[in-house]
Order: sequence, then structure tokens, then C-alpha cells
Amino acid sequence: MIQAENLTKYYGDVQALSGVSFHVDRGEIVGVLGPNGAGKTTAMKILTCFMPPSSGTASVAGHDIFDDPLAVKRSVGYLPEEPPVYGELTVAEYLAYAGRLKGLGRGDLKAACARVVDRCGLDKVAGRLIGNLSKGYRQRVGLAQALIHNPPVLILDEPTVGLDPAQIIEIRELIRELAQEHTVILSTHILPEVTATCQRIMIINEGRIVAVDTYENLQNQVGTSRQIRLKVSRPSPALRDRWLALDGVLDVEPDPEEDGAYRIESRLDQDLREDVARVAVESGAGLLELAGVAVSLEEVFLRLTTEEKEGTA
Repeated sequence: MIQAENLTKYYGDVQALSGVSFHVDRGEIVGVLGPNGAGKTTAMKILTCFMPPSSGTASVAGHDIFDDPLAVKRSVGYLPEEPPVYGELTVAEYLAYAGRLKGLGRGDLKAACARVVDRCGLDKVAGRLIGNLSKGYRQRVGLAQALIHNPPVLILDEPTVGLDPAQIIEIRELIRELAQEHTVILSTHILPEVTATCQRIMIINEGRIVAVDTYENLQNQVGTSRQIRLKVSRPSPALRDRWLALDGVLDVEPDPEEDGAYRIESRLDQDLREDVARVAVESGAGLLELAGVAVSLEEVFLRLTTEEKEGTA
């Protein structure tokens, strides 16, 4: 559905993107992750034909961004970081205006407005001025304008920035629903946003793609060991020694902030949860909790970007 080849972008002497290539399949939600200034928004603007790359090319829904930019724009619904809404218009007025801008005729416009109002949960505020709406509702209006012409591709740039926790949950659920009918690129610097919403992750740092894969595969890629967290009611030095004696255990550290809690590190190729639990039970330690500790997306991001910097130094 989306194919980018060697996209490079300069702003004067500053290189914002450097040889970026990737693809997004039909029906996917792909999260574009990176810190502020990494090049995420620049890539999104190129894909929406808001600006051209300095070199390289891309196609969206089979249309080349240079050869047929109008067809690309018809194929994309774009929600920039700041929703392009007009506070002096009602929701209904604005959506009708957005639909006309996107080429909807009078016969299709009414049905399209009704569809996106329902889909984005705007029924209760359709007659209200946008300027009087909460930020969460304004984000929904922004999504509605991106959907008004029913494009196959949605490109969402920081769709939950500045929202409160309840609003974030609402927008996340809406994005997941939209992905049933649309291909979605979600650009963000909020790490939990990606794991909660996206099927694949693309990490951009300093204008370069560091990695593109599922969260699980990225965890395996950067993992150097396994970790287990557990809690017992009767901790003891002897218990720690028995865990350390297990084949494959690299380290056992008590949690200084929680009595009876431990973190056990083992070799990456060995899952020792069963053995660790057996030792706790046989020792009469009173096993209360046991769980594997996954590599967080924060750790994945930091390790990959650090390796990328070291590799290019």
C-alpha cells in the first residue's frame, strides 16, 4: 500500500532524512517512533505530498508522489499534530467544508458527513462550535476530516499528544477500529502509544531508520538475557544461594524497595521460570508472585539508537 525508496530531505544544509526506505502493507498499523526532531513529521509530509523529498521517491496506493500527487492526496487522510480545524465553525459545517475541499459532490457529501460523525463519535457535538470543544473532541473532528473522503490510507501525526489519559484511551480504540478498513501510519514519540496500537514498529533516529519489525522481534533482537521477577513471603540468603546454583542463572538481586522481591537474570536461551519456582516452593519460602520481565520499548529504543550511533561514529 505504501512504498518508500531512499527518501532524503534537506532543509538548507540540515539533513532531516537520510536514505529512508520502508513499506506498509494493506491493513497494517505501523508506528513511526522517534524523538522530537528525528524526521518523523518530515517523512509524513512527503508521503502526503505536502512537500517533495530532495531525492528518492515513494508511492501510495499505487500512485507515485511525483507522477500523480493529486491521486496520492485522494488516497490519503492526514491528521497533522495540530488538527486543521476552524473554531468558528460547527462540527457539521466544518466537515461539510472539508468534504467539498476533497471533491465530494452534493449527492455524496451528506452521507459522508453522517458516516464520519457516527464513526468518530461526534453525534452529541455535531451542532456545536469547534472552538468550544475539548481537545479530545477536536482530535476526533480532525480524524473525521481525514476520513471524510474514505481514503485507503490514514497518516496520523501525534494523534494523542496533549490529551488526558481517558481521551488517549478513546483515541487509541478509535484508531484500532479504523485499521479494520484502512492502512494506518501512526507517527509518535510516545512509546506506549506504539505498543498499545501498532502491529509493526519503525524506529527513526537522526533521519535514519534504525529498525523495522514487530515489538516481539525487536525485543529478541536487543535482548542479551532473560529476567524473572518474583516475590516470596519468607526471603533468606540461603534461598538466593540456591537460585544462584541453578544452571543458567547469571545473577540474583533482591529489590531494595520491596521486601521479599527478587530479580533473577538468566541466559537468553534458557527459560528457568519453572526451576526458579520449584526452588522457592521446596525451600518453603512462600511463593507469592512470579513473572517474566520483558524488554521494554524504552530499552529497545535506547539500545538500537545507541548501537546506530556507535556504528556510524
